[in-house]
Amino acid sequence: MADDDVATRAPESDAKESSIISSEDTPAQKGASMGEHCVTDRPSRAFLHLLIFHFNLAERKIALGDQQPSGEISKIADVEVYITKPSDYPHLPSKLLLFLSSGTGIHSKNNQLQADKYASEGFLVVMPDQFAGDPAPNSATDPNADEQNPSIIEKVKMGFATTAKFFMVDMWLARQTPEKVLPILQKVVEGAKEEFADAVANGGGVYAVGYCFGGKYVCLLAAELPDSAAHGQAPLKDEEAGMAKAAPLIKVGALAHGTLVTIEDLQAIKSPISMVCVENDQLFPDDVRTAGQSHLEENNIKHEVKVYSGVPHGFAVVGEYEDPRIQEAQKEAFEQMVEWLKSH
Repeated sequence: MADDDVATRAPESDAKESSIISSEDTPAQKGASMGEHCVTDRPSRAFLHLLIFHFNLAERKIALGDQQPSGEISKIADVEVYITKPSDYPHLPSKLLLFLSSGTGIHSKNNQLQADKYASEGFLVVMPDQFAGDPAPNSATDPNADEQNPSIIEKVKMGFATTAKFFMVDMWLARQTPEKVLPILQKVVEGAKEEFADAVANGGGVYAVGYCFGGKYVCLLAAELPDSAAHGQAPLKDEEAGMAKAAPLIKVGALAHGTLVTIEDLQAIKSPISMVCVENDQLFPDDVRTAGQSHLEENNIKHEVKVYSGVPHGFAVVGEYEDPRIQEAQKEAFEQMVEWLKSH
């Protein structure tokens, strides 16, 4: 069911090493959409380096004790999904929650356990494969290389491996566009509304949470997008075209340490939104966050933003940290998101 080798925890060592990357090295998040990524928004080598630190966790077996996911892999509208339900459902009413994962996808044990936590809070959780079978690429290095004291040959090999990693991650990013992902999410939402109509009716709509890459799409689902965007068509940029906009697909959203979120993503939000953010997060820069927050305040969009310091990107997803400060922040972030969902 779950892949124990796929994890989303960011070890403190990775966080410290990646912190040397300046926010000036990250790709422009103020204008270009991911749909324009292939042409106008190529990420810098430093930005890819930071992502590789994050994706490298997928090759580390994380000790999670005896915890095992309680849900199951299924399909909704021909899209693979992980579904986890409250133990007392359907005897007691529930609410439908769309869980959008990080790049490690629905087969990550950590992501499944994180989804299970929301089920334990009374939500019927659907985690779709938003990457269509194309999760973040494997970033493991040669296991036979002596990284502590590599030979010249091993150094050359590691150099080639690093270049290959950059290329693979760059190409993966180029494939993950709203034009690809939004139609998948729309199909799942429509299918889940039909299959779990009772949960949708009980909650008065669909709720959503997102982590890392999933956080960007919570923003998009909470927005009034051009009707064409949800069907895989790139929207026209001519504002005078008067394109019809669809209502947000979700009633309420919450996200943690979003990745590649732009100011425009935040400015388009219409549904109530809660954001768990990381201080000095190069994957969600402070200037993008503050500009978006100002817009939400000026336009009276219900929102809350909490910035956590001394924690790495990805800290809010289930994982075993040694630092008690990160453990406490992880607990607090989950409580923040759950309380927001339950109160709206």
